[in-house]
Amino acid sequence: MNICVLGAHNCESQDSRFLCLLIDDILAVDAGALTSSLSFQAQQKLKAILLTHQHYDHIRDVPAIAINRFFQKATVNIYSTRTVYNALATYLLNDEVYPRFMESPETNTPIKFTLVEPYKNYQIEGYTVLPVSVNHNNITVGYQITSPEGKTLFYTADTGPGLDACWEHVSPELLIVDVTFPNNRQDFAIKAGHLTPALLSKELTSFRKLKGYLPTVVVVHMNPVLEKEIEAEITTVATELNTSISLAHEGMELFL
Repeated sequence: MNICVLGAHNCESQDSRFLCLLIDDILAVDAGALTSSLSFQAQQKLKAILLTHQHYDHIRDVPAIAINRFFQKATVNIYSTRTVYNALATYLLNDEVYPRFMESPETNTPIKFTLVEPYKNYQIEGYTVLPVSVNHNNITVGYQITSPEGKTLFYTADTGPGLDACWEHVSPELLIVDVTFPNNRQDFAIKAGHLTPALLSKELTSFRKLKGYLPTVVVVHMNPVLEKEIEAEITTVATELNTSISLAHEGMELFL
């Protein structure tokens, strides 16, 4: 499994993009940097998009990929909870901001939605995909994705502390996890439904206690302005837990 980090941050600039992962060129997870990162030719290879929740930095490029597929006369499959679908249909794909591309043209819609529920396995383009509820400010799911060869990653999406129940359902080789703020902003992080390095340390400790191991850990959704602080604190956590934890960056490639 080849995972390319198209977007690794929670704020966008010339040097940072919103959250988006691309697996084996065909499966995207979140859509914060999908069309802005991929050529038209690369976009045409895309077969499915998994959306974790409806915050702007995770769905931003859904209308853009729909427009591109409209002109390519092709369809891409989108998987999300009902909450995400309703938000897109109400606020973006509503015939006012953008056309309702999930409904027209009737003969070949550019995007096709399939609704998912937590804790049910789905077979998507050869991958086994398990949505798992996580602790964010609204209904949010992370995804455990298992390749046809049996390689497994878990992407938490945006999440705050208290992942014990989540760990019971996943056993990844690679954990891609939200750490948005440094430790001195812990109160705000908890209120907003995000992690800090210290909070991540507690979650990883509970994972190891339950599972008996720690996966390779890659941190995403960092605030770029605060990234140096986050990086220094993550280095301390990795040393204390004696495990591999790295910060993602745009263009980073991971292999399983």
